[in-house]
Amino acid sequence: MRRWRAVLLLALLCWASPALADRVLVAAASGLKFAMDEILAQFRERHFGEAIAVVYGSSGKFSTQIAQGAPYDLYFSADIAYPERLAAQGFAASPVTTYATGRIVLWSATHDARALRLEDLTQPDIRRVAIANPQHAPYGARAKEALQGAGVWEQLTGKLVLGSNISQAAQFVETGNADAGILALSLALNPRLSAAGSHWLIPESLHRPLEQAFIVTRHGADKRLAWQFADFIATDKAQAILARYGFAD
Repeated sequence: MRRWRAVLLLALLCWASPALADRVLVAAASGLKFAMDEILAQFRERHFGEAIAVVYGSSGKFSTQIAQGAPYDLYFSADIAYPERLAAQGFAASPVTTYATGRIVLWSATHDARALRLEDLTQPDIRRVAIANPQHAPYGARAKEALQGAGVWEQLTGKLVLGSNISQAAQFVETGNADAGILALSLALNPRLSAAGSHWLIPESLHRPLEQAFIVTRHGADKRLAWQFADFIATDKAQAILARYGFAD
């Protein structure tokens, strides 16, 4: 609990001077980072001078934090199950709204991932494989399902490097701490990662769909800006940004 409070305090200190009541804090799955940064930039052009900030991390951890009273006003999850659970517990002020469907890829900076398949991860020259922690990160859970579907999960358990979220898993591969990783397509399409490595799109038949959804939380219920941002996600401009990063509608 101390860790998320420290993160929230840092986010608050980074804001400018408007009254705290007018500020909106968004919790978003880390696989959304590059797309959400662009969406926020577009939104801020329409709402100049109004304070909105985002913290990226694990969907599961955010869900727990919100249930414990963390002051997030919107919550964008990589798995619809988390906001649905919060809504059932009374922590949502809005309906649970699907905003995209995510995909997972095999990505590597040292191997041609386009020529790899999940079965190839058992090869001796691939010593470490990074995924997000399946216990609380939806992309990690789908990575585990895909590896199980390919019949190699048990063989790879000694090779796995677990990131606390999908961005950390990507960092492990990008920095050479893992030879390959199962990442969010949205991260692989970022210009930095696409220039540094290659990816192979993992068939959807190997895992459950990654239906992604958001809520305005009970904490954000009375904040006009929170509802305006929720409406903005449905606009053609925001949806076009999501599509560019590989999110299906």
